[in-house]
Amino acid sequence: MIKREHYLKKIREFYDSDLIKIITGIRRCGKSVILEQIMSEIKEKSNNIIYLNFEDKRVLSNIDSDSKLIEYVDKNRKKGKCYLFFDEIQLLDNWQDACKTLRLSNNSIFITGSNSKLLSKEFTKELSGRYVSFGIRPFVYKEILEYTKELKKDYSITDYLIWGGFPKIFEFDSLDARRQYLNDLDDTIVINDLINRYKIKKENLFKSLVNYVLKSNGRIFSASSIKDYIKGKSENCSINTIIKYLDYLEEAFIIDKVKQYSLKTKSELAYYYKLYNTDVSLNSIRTFDNKYDLSHNLENIVYNELLYMGYNLNVYNNKGKEIDFIAQKENKIYYIQVAYSLVDEKAYNREFRAFQDIDNLSQKIIISNDDIDYSTSTIRHIKLKDFLLMDDLD
Repeated sequence: MIKREHYLKKIREFYDSDLIKIITGIRRCGKSVILEQIMSEIKEKSNNIIYLNFEDKRVLSNIDSDSKLIEYVDKNRKKGKCYLFFDEIQLLDNWQDACKTLRLSNNSIFITGSNSKLLSKEFTKELSGRYVSFGIRPFVYKEILEYTKELKKDYSITDYLIWGGFPKIFEFDSLDARRQYLNDLDDTIVINDLINRYKIKKENLFKSLVNYVLKSNGRIFSASSIKDYIKGKSENCSINTIIKYLDYLEEAFIIDKVKQYSLKTKSELAYYYKLYNTDVSLNSIRTFDNKYDLSHNLENIVYNELLYMGYNLNVYNNKGKEIDFIAQKENKIYYIQVAYSLVDEKAYNREFRAFQDIDNLSQKIIISNDDIDYSTSTIRHIKLKDFLLMDDLD
């Protein structure tokens, strides 16, 4: 497995800190591997390490409370600073109480979890000033190239647009094996992590909403539009229920909400947003006859890559014309349009026209899967194959 230095370098300076290191992300995005890589680095200077995986039933059946966790650590730690690694700790009730106590006894604590309730207000209030958080996501393309080189396998940009970047996917060569793995992962996330955890009674309604949302990545959403879709399927649900279900998906790091930003109001508009999948494979496994949604998956891929580069992202309303992203970092602003291809004249005119009336103080960028350079004197065109190898937009 490759060393994910992009994340490790952010965590490394906190190795000896008494702050609780919280590592979050969707299931199977590589959190446990990063935890192992941190442990490997720490083992070079210390053997005072305790690791517990709370997905292991043997662990959770014997350590089923915060008091038992404290007791276990106190019994098994050596003298001096001890490094504690707790994988998927959200499965343990009152984990935060144990961590608050343990950090006071010369312990450096690292925890992972697949649910953003690790960072919810109820917990962060209790842990206020005592933690730092790090979000992990599936592989971006640069990481994929590094890993597939290690595996001596090929993985094209088209593969990336369809099958995304869950690390395990690269071990499978056949489409059937990839689909089976992703379907099993999807079932685990939707059924075990959400339906069972939140005791959702209207399972069919919830699954219908999940399928609709994950197949519609990169599109404009509102709770009312989703309600209309559900109603069209002869099912009834309230706006509040839809909002609650979307929150569940966000809490499990399955989707991201991206709000609209308008310079006219100089604010985010909370009622208007796009939803992006954490990994585009969640769209692709829901398609029939290999009719993959490459256009919206490409936009989703660009979103994921820009996040990895460290940009803050919003949808931008340019006087009624939507620009896919306004990206901001280090006081620099970029307006970005994404299109699968600009070959068609209508597509070319539509994408370039979106920048109309925007001044040239900030970069205006179009990203597409074309091999031809369509740059103009005021608008920069970046080929997707080049964009995926970039570390930033400059």
